[in-house]
Amino acid sequence: MMFLGHSISLGYRNHTNILMRISSMHSHDTDASVLMNAHYDSPVNSPGAGDCGSCVASLLEIARLVVDSGWAPPRPVIFLFNGAEELFMLGSHGFMTQHKLKDTVGAFINLEASGTGGIDLVCQSGPGSWPSNVYSQAAVYPMAQSSAQDIFDVFPGDTDYRMFAEDYGDIPGLDIIFLLGGYYYHTSFDTIDRIIPGSMQARGENLISVLKAFTSSSKLKVASERKSLDVDADSEMVERAVFFDYLTRFMVYHPKRVAMVLHNIPSALFLFAPFFLYMREPGRHPFLSVFCAFLKGIIHHTAGILLGVIFPVLFSVIRLFFANPMSWFAHSYLAFLMFIPCSFFGLLLPRTISDGASDCQSFSSKKIMKVEMSDEARFWGAFALYAFVTSAYFFAGLGGGFLTFVICVSMLLGWIAFCLSVKSYGYDSLKSPMFYVIALVPCLLYSVYFGGFLALFLIEKTGMIGVPPPFGFYLADVAVAAVIGLVTGFCVGPIIPICDRWLAKASILKFLLHFTVAMFAVSSQFFPYSKDAPKRVVLQHTVFSAGGNEITDSTYDLAVVDSNSMEFVFKHAPEVAEKLHAGPSFSLSNAEVSPQAAWLALFPVSCVLTKNGRFPTKANRILERYSQFPHLKTHKPPTTLEDGTRRVHLELSLGSLEEIWVTVLNITGPLSRWSFADGKLPAPELPEGGPPSYILRLSGNSSEKWIFWLEANSEAEVRVDLAVLDQRLDEESRHLKSLFPAWSDVIAYTSFLSTYFF
Repeated sequence: MMFLGHSISLGYRNHTNILMRISSMHSHDTDASVLMNAHYDSPVNSPGAGDCGSCVASLLEIARLVVDSGWAPPRPVIFLFNGAEELFMLGSHGFMTQHKLKDTVGAFINLEASGTGGIDLVCQSGPGSWPSNVYSQAAVYPMAQSSAQDIFDVFPGDTDYRMFAEDYGDIPGLDIIFLLGGYYYHTSFDTIDRIIPGSMQARGENLISVLKAFTSSSKLKVASERKSLDVDADSEMVERAVFFDYLTRFMVYHPKRVAMVLHNIPSALFLFAPFFLYMREPGRHPFLSVFCAFLKGIIHHTAGILLGVIFPVLFSVIRLFFANPMSWFAHSYLAFLMFIPCSFFGLLLPRTISDGASDCQSFSSKKIMKVEMSDEARFWGAFALYAFVTSAYFFAGLGGGFLTFVICVSMLLGWIAFCLSVKSYGYDSLKSPMFYVIALVPCLLYSVYFGGFLALFLIEKTGMIGVPPPFGFYLADVAVAAVIGLVTGFCVGPIIPICDRWLAKASILKFLLHFTVAMFAVSSQFFPYSKDAPKRVVLQHTVFSAGGNEITDSTYDLAVVDSNSMEFVFKHAPEVAEKLHAGPSFSLSNAEVSPQAAWLALFPVSCVLTKNGRFPTKANRILERYSQFPHLKTHKPPTTLEDGTRRVHLELSLGSLEEIWVTVLNITGPLSRWSFADGKLPAPELPEGGPPSYILRLSGNSSEKWIFWLEANSEAEVRVDLAVLDQRLDEESRHLKSLFPAWSDVIAYTSFLSTYFF
């Protein structure tokens, strides 16, 4: 499978799924059913209350309600509690490849959590538009955005939705995810007291209602019936839709074919507008001048939007010369106070420059006419920008054009209100723009809701963004500044063409600039982390062995995930630095760096770790704890096949390790086949200057040995690098972990590494 851009193969055994099927007395095993899925496993060092204990609790309550309410579902309901989602969706893979009921599933609802509550968003829906249509009609508190599916792949990670709807099935379904509270996602702070109040109740009311709608739908089909459907007659099963909720009160939903008309109407109106204005008063303005004025309006508004993003980004970079990155991380309101004023400054700057240039001209009654024409051109220029973005979204095959479409519709209504008020109160009256803004209030509320949620989600996730220096130092601040700048542009941009005459005053611009400078100075005094917004640290006790129980080396490999490096950690946690003999003058530039191979047990998640360090340690206590280390050896003599291929038979023993999370093999050499994954190899990893290698992850608690074979198409040696992740720590490692401050979350484990040649 592909994960984080890397191709890997998976082998597993002894994982446990728990399945419950509720149906009426007259149902049959072959009846089309609705699957509700949640996983009960959690990642290393995390209690998993949000991810995904909250999901399991929701399904248990739904099951209880179905039984106790006396409601007999028209179609069977399957509750799947899978036990291996965190190990790359193995629980759902096992169900989709081995369980007898897999072909009876006609629809599914997958519950996930990327936080501890808040908005329970439909992040993926499909195949086709039927699942989202059912949700739009049934959800009590609808929380769904078709744009979420457009950007889902941008963020690292995946869900069981992939197994049901894409890789191993074409089952229509919904992927519903808790998105807020991301500070605690995959940390030891993911405890039940962090669940956001009200989230579980809202999710439960939505689920029972949507479940009833799915079980009552005539479009619920088993796998064989879906394959024989007439696609042309039932476009809902293949065609995507555009949908969004308005403040969780109601949903707007329309199929793609309707969007093809609706989302291109604004562009058509703009193209018609110059002709309309010219025909309205043919002698007042030449057509070419009207067209040029509209073109200048587009450039004017586009420049404002761009400056609204550039100024926050520029200020964020400058701030990093005298402050720590991410000082806003534990204080999300600080990011908005820092970046919104300078973004607003950028939005107003084009008007200020334009007015400054026009002030050089003489004032006359003809000038008033030009000003009115200029403002009208600015309006249509801004309208055109949003209209073209809406059309671009549609023709790109994306579902997020609804926001700019709503802006276009609201701007038209506001423009009509403005024109009518001008006739009553005059062009220079403040009442005229007030009517324009009032007409835009529903749109502005939605833009603030949508944009604020997006910015808050990103702020919480920046604690997981890992990019090596030097760019990693700037990435989080620049990303948050850019998104808040863009959100400000979408929230405030629609009112700029009409209201900037009153807003683009020197006094207002000076205030915005002074406020920005003051907030940047104040922000440098804030500490980036707290117990409610912890810094993520990975502590790996690495034990290198040469077969049997012979230890060749032992180190602590330490890595951080966000923009603040280990230097920051050691500065604020001197006890840790002292324990690792790092010293107060520790610098990444002269520190020993852990090679990528040392993090094999975490591959490919290890690719998001920032620059890390290696610190030597003793391994005396390791020998006391373990009687036998993991070991790979020949199971029986190699054999040569008829085509000359050499087959090596191997036996993998995991020793006396008791809490193994995963075993990873990196196999390098002339490999042609193996006994895993039906003999098929994944796409090879191609390290610079090295031969191709193939990654295999094995999981599942068992004292049994792994017996397998590898086939090589030449006599060249096959190298096998073995990494076994054990969740247990020796006493010294536990003591080191305890030295980290309370504002950090330390993912600590032991990794056993060894290398073999066959």
